[in-house]
Amino acid sequence: MNILISACLLGVNCRYNATGKMIPELEELISKHLLIPICPEQLGGLSTPRSPAEIRGESVINKDSVDLTAEFIRGAEESLKLAKIYNCKFAILKERSPSCGSGKIYGGTFSKTIVDGDGFTAKLLKENGIKIIGETEIRNFLKNY
Repeated sequence: MNILISACLLGVNCRYNATGKMIPELEELISKHLLIPICPEQLGGLSTPRSPAEIRGESVINKDSVDLTAEFIRGAEESLKLAKIYNCKFAILKERSPSCGSGKIYGGTFSKTIVDGDGFTAKLLKENGIKIIGETEIRNFLKNY
């Protein structure tokens, strides 16, 4: 099965601070599925490294008070294009991210407060019928797929 995955979870240094977060389940995932790496922020035109960003209302604002909403929308749209090209029904995404967070995201104050909500990419993928799996849910996913 083809699965979109946040590139940072594969160890790609594309997070805002130019690091990755390689997941321990990577070998098992690769043995069972074709993983399609995405970094919505880079797909939206943002550089790495970049100032951290959080969702505030309907906008994405970075720590320097720059509105990055257009870039996050573009990155979400490009991620959806890839999901459609590869017929992905699932996406494994980085939790709490303003792009990839699903169900819980950072609250827009840069105080590490977590609130209910979805990142721009997670929301668009969900709206198009793609099931989102956070990195802490991978073990359960692998038991079923």
